[in-house]
Amino acid sequence: MWACSPPSKLPRPENWILMSYTYNVTRLPNGARIASVEMPHMRSATVGVWAGVGGRHERVREGGISHFIEHLLFKGTKRRNPRQITAAVEGVGGYLNAFTTEDHTCYYAKAGAPHFERVCDVLTDMYVDSVFAKAEIDREREVIREEILMYRDQPAQHAQELLTSTLWPRHPLGRPLTGTVETVSHLGRKEIMEFHRNNYNGSSTVVTVAGRVPHEQVVKALGPALGRLPAGKRARFQRSPIHPGRPSVNLHTHETEQTHLAMGFHTWGRRDERRFALKILSVILGENMSSRLFQKLRERHAFCYSVSSGMVTLADTGALHISAGLDPAKLEPALRMILREIAAIAKSGPTRAELKMAQDYTIGQTLMGLESTTNQIMWMGESLLGYGRVLCPMEIEQRIMAVTRAEVQAVAGECLKLGRLGIAVVGPLKDAAKIESWLR
Repeated sequence: MWACSPPSKLPRPENWILMSYTYNVTRLPNGARIASVEMPHMRSATVGVWAGVGGRHERVREGGISHFIEHLLFKGTKRRNPRQITAAVEGVGGYLNAFTTEDHTCYYAKAGAPHFERVCDVLTDMYVDSVFAKAEIDREREVIREEILMYRDQPAQHAQELLTSTLWPRHPLGRPLTGTVETVSHLGRKEIMEFHRNNYNGSSTVVTVAGRVPHEQVVKALGPALGRLPAGKRARFQRSPIHPGRPSVNLHTHETEQTHLAMGFHTWGRRDERRFALKILSVILGENMSSRLFQKLRERHAFCYSVSSGMVTLADTGALHISAGLDPAKLEPALRMILREIAAIAKSGPTRAELKMAQDYTIGQTLMGLESTTNQIMWMGESLLGYGRVLCPMEIEQRIMAVTRAEVQAVAGECLKLGRLGIAVVGPLKDAAKIESWLR
């Protein structure tokens, strides 16, 4: 059991209300971990079942297999057909979903707390006893092909995929999580079942629960089914290469009304202490309407409707990314303005007011997010898979409050360099050399 209490060495600001949660974690003999936070004021419960395997654990010929398995776990078990799986949860007013990332896959469901055992039974049935019928595999293969083509027809989404391939070329992190039409077409039942058998095991499995359910009830509901998993081993991944030391540009010429710009800078892994200052930097640059890029590009110059920044943080690497949708004629002045703002914060750092606002914004978003049972299961799952423990929200909040202007300036100067930059553009522009010339 972990009960959050503020670290004594970090400052606690006046008039700052900290929210305390008690996280309980039970490890089964096969290594599977069950974590929960009881929220007795809620009338619902959310359950997440996590496998510590994702896109970065795939070989080239397996591209998209983790995402394919995510789809297939909804397609029938020894006890339920596909319709019975969804109806069991939706029939009591709940919902059921899943997602795949670079380093994990999550299946989650939410329903009223009285239906908690039913939700657990459905999710563990999917996770442990899916049958992978050949007819369902062939049918779902066509669905995933359509999903791939759908994303290709969404220029903003396509720009993001091009950006990852630009930042991590010839590496699993640079490949689309959905795979490609070619790789998905060649994945067979034997290969899919082998990947599932090797990676869906006790060592890689975490289950997280949040809501009006005590931990003892959680373990009782989940333990028997999860205990049937073999212990197995955690999935291994290829470490990220060092950034190339020069900017890279990836242009996809497409006749769109807008040009979609996605740019990213190589940063650090999730255990690097600079990540707290990096988060503040991202907020100041573009995570809300008060940010520098939103105020400059949209409010002052009307270059775009949407501009934003964000972070990707993985085990051994990460990226700070900036995205915008623009009139093609405004791409050059907008890109130059973004680069000027980046240079300015690297040279002078944030103002005191910017730092305080970014800290308060980050803490406020965290506290409000953790009022949700769904966000709580995400917090616990990502913590356990990424750090081996549930991070205490109060500790993270106090780390954020301890960030200084000098630290933000230092990480800006270190990571916002052209040598760490990758740019992806989808739009009518035909010459990538033009974009490269704007970077000089």
